[in-house]
Amino acid sequence: MDQDIEVLARTIRRLTGIEIGYYKPNQLQRRLGNMMGRAGARTFAEYARVLETDPDALAYFVDKFTINVSELFRNPEKFEQLRDHFLAPMLRRFGRLSIWSAGCSIGAEIYSVVMLMDQLDPRGTHRYLATDIDAAVLERARKGQYCDQDVRNVAPALMSRYFTREGSTWQVCDAIRSRVQFRRHDLLQDRFESGFHLILCRNVVIYFNDDAKSVLYRRFYEALVPGGALFVGGTERIPDAREIGFQTTMPFFYVRPDGQPGSRGAASLNQGTGLPARGAGVSGPSERHRRGTQ
Repeated sequence: MDQDIEVLARTIRRLTGIEIGYYKPNQLQRRLGNMMGRAGARTFAEYARVLETDPDALAYFVDKFTINVSELFRNPEKFEQLRDHFLAPMLRRFGRLSIWSAGCSIGAEIYSVVMLMDQLDPRGTHRYLATDIDAAVLERARKGQYCDQDVRNVAPALMSRYFTREGSTWQVCDAIRSRVQFRRHDLLQDRFESGFHLILCRNVVIYFNDDAKSVLYRRFYEALVPGGALFVGGTERIPDAREIGFQTTMPFFYVRPDGQPGSRGAASLNQGTGLPARGAGVSGPSERHRRGTQ
């Protein structure tokens, strides 16, 4: 890693907890260049000093670097598959489910799942965890307020049941919001819980380098129960899915099969991340990078 960008990386890590060493170099350089130009910084070292001394510039960096773009029931046909081929069978098999939205952004995906689950099992007491590295976006997610664009894929029956109009926004009802536990979590640095039946991580890792992706997918595998599924984004695939242990029955859904041992080479969920050393190939920050792609 270039010495100047390493100075910037240390500054960002200290001020925000974001690790910019795991993102693809060309994307990292482009995104930093845009923000540096706005701040009037000509070098990475100058930009580090700006972030040290200007709270507004630091807040802008966090907001833009962790691009938070999402909407409810994004790719509606995939949520139909999720409901019919995964959630419904899992309810019959497991009863009570534990579901994690990793890199949850504004909460659109986890609320979408809770609504589906409420339709399938209205009296169920399931666990819903939603995590993101961006504290500000987590606060927005907790509020559950969305614009017309965010809810464009929500079926009319669900809109009338779960949303109320408040001025220019749509408010998710308390009965849905209260079921979700939102928590700050860095996918590249923090420990993972285990015992999940479903993990959603959609359009989150597309900017990570290959080493970081591989480790994350192995850790997701370990975090699932046998029979559990990982749901990824419409532009994402796991090249080494079979090596990790996943089975794929339809695109963008990866299942940990029954009777399979832990993933070969996976880091322990509770003993560090297993990621390559910081700066092992310039690749980028921590987790929230989301999400302009389908």
